[in-house]
Amino acid sequence: MSHTGSDRAVVPSTDRPRVLVIANQKGGVGKTTTAINLGTALAAVGERVLVVDLDPQGNASTGLGIGRGERKVSSYELLIGSALAEDSIVPTKVPGLDIIPSTMDLLGAELELATVQRRSHRLRDALLRMPRHGKVREGSDAEMKSTSRPYSYILVDCPPSLNLLTINAMVAADAVLVPLQCEFFALEGLSQLLRTVERVKTSLNPRLEIQGVILTMFDQRNKLSEQVQADVRSYLGEKVYRTVIPRNVRISEAPSYGKPALVYDHRCAGSKAYMKLAAEMIQRERILRKNAAA
Repeated sequence: MSHTGSDRAVVPSTDRPRVLVIANQKGGVGKTTTAINLGTALAAVGERVLVVDLDPQGNASTGLGIGRGERKVSSYELLIGSALAEDSIVPTKVPGLDIIPSTMDLLGAELELATVQRRSHRLRDALLRMPRHGKVREGSDAEMKSTSRPYSYILVDCPPSLNLLTINAMVAADAVLVPLQCEFFALEGLSQLLRTVERVKTSLNPRLEIQGVILTMFDQRNKLSEQVQADVRSYLGEKVYRTVIPRNVRISEAPSYGKPALVYDHRCAGSKAYMKLAAEMIQRERILRKNAAA
């Protein structure tokens, strides 16, 4: 992860959206579920949110109801430089929530970018060039007004590996959100991720911080879940969100209907947990901003 002089950081302007990357090199820990439902919960409380799907599997795109045929321009074109961020954006059915979808073409992006200058900064440079509101869409007055509002958050959903796609996300990000499944090897994977974040911070993005760790798939009937929660909290303290996402059938069912859990069943335990998480995250962001201004 060494960098050349040409890989030096572009200093972001302070009025940009807050870029949060959702990362964990382990699969099946709730990254995409968190990207979809946290994005929906933030939009529900009035924030304007852009999800960037950087996983070649494209589960965030599918889970937000974006069919393969609607992904004419994707995060792949964005990274290789053949499209602008604003031209890649697709509206979802959730008001205030848009997505830059993904396709399997992303699988080839790492090879194609191997010899490109600033290859670790491709996503960051594309997002810095994007107008803060993305692209105003023609339509009703209400639609034009809502799409002329600037994005307040950009959530980047990463693949389950620490490859060039994830490094691009971390270089573009202000902070990392880490979904952590309440299971036996959780802490082992977490320490590897924390080392990667530290390396990116040292060599490519000095702004990068861990914004928080989200405990997912928590089963209160299971003693192991309680033990993992206790271990993670003693290891990372305040970095771990108070809100815990329970193991919930409705959350698992929702993507097959192309809907976030909050739209599929807003009364289920999982949906309520993601609304609480959004409120806690906004509160955390306010404290960070206040401390930064002090």
